[in-house]
Amino acid sequence: MKRHTVLPGFGLTLGVTLTYLGVLVLLPLSTLFLKSAGLGPSRFWDVVTAPRVLASYKLTFGAALAAALINAVFGLLVAWVLARYRFPGLALVDALVDLPFALPTAVAGIALTTLYAPNGWIGSRLAPLGITVAFTPLGIVVALIFIGLPFVVRTVQPVLQDLEAEVEEAAASLGAGRWQTFRRVIFPAVAPALLTGFALAFARAIGEYGSVVFISGNMPFRTEIAPLLIMTRLEQYDYAGATAIAVVLLLASFSLLLLVNVLQWFGRRRALA
Repeated sequence: MKRHTVLPGFGLTLGVTLTYLGVLVLLPLSTLFLKSAGLGPSRFWDVVTAPRVLASYKLTFGAALAAALINAVFGLLVAWVLARYRFPGLALVDALVDLPFALPTAVAGIALTTLYAPNGWIGSRLAPLGITVAFTPLGIVVALIFIGLPFVVRTVQPVLQDLEAEVEEAAASLGAGRWQTFRRVIFPAVAPALLTGFALAFARAIGEYGSVVFISGNMPFRTEIAPLLIMTRLEQYDYAGATAIAVVLLLASFSLLLLVNVLQWFGRRRALA
């Protein structure tokens, strides 16, 4: 017996959705696995575990994790200010959050390098303190913070806007302090969105290239990230080796996003139970 739903057109829209995702997402990604499969298991393992590649993984994932954690903290703060307060220039600040989305990443990389270079406006003031940003792992973290902040803010901000201020006032009227209100009322409500924003910022940072390539210095075993190593392999016409490294990054990003979705699914089930 054919089931009828309230909303018509499910079969057609589902077919269009799957076709669209298949052509634009799954088909290009499948070529990565097909190309890297030509190496064979032994050669594939040798490529993705070479010392230079492992060093790039360590830097890429370490910098991406540090940047995502920093963005989770300060992104929550920025989202709180935008959602809770009204002040002159609010619209401008709100628009500035989206600037990394609109700005070409290469332009962002050049601007950050200019600012944080030893003779730059900010770098020259940090140099007397013994702090070097450009051409160091710290510079990579700065660039990844820049491109990842909007993911956290735009994920958390709608949740805070939907969270009525009366809930916080009720907690205060019951004797809860500011820290208790945040820990028991605000944070549980925004935690799923904050986790999603963290995962998106982390996954985005893993594959970032344009904003990092200038400020990193691209020194093997020191400031060479995995996406740059992929570009190096492509310039050397080592397409199979490049796709092998890309597959590792792709699996890492997908695994993280899948884990976040599973945790959120379990969280919703526990809330409904």
